[in-house]
Amino acid sequence: MPRIALYTLTVCLLAVAAAVVSFVQGSWLGVVWVLLAGLSSNMTWYYVKRGKAAAGGREPGPSVTG
Repeated sequence: MPRIALYTLTVCLLAVAAAVVSFVQGSWLGVVWVLLAGLSSNMTWYYVKRGKAAAGGREPGPSVTG
């Protein structure tokens, strides 16, 4: 797993923990943490897929259908 994917996974887990703490304390700021967790989760999947494609000898490009 690429190092940047580990960083984004860490950010995702910390954002989820912060969201839980915020909601337990009754703060609506947890919504922002949930959004940040979603963004970092998507970034994690992107970098994992990109790392696997690079390890396989091909660069990920735009998918062309049709």
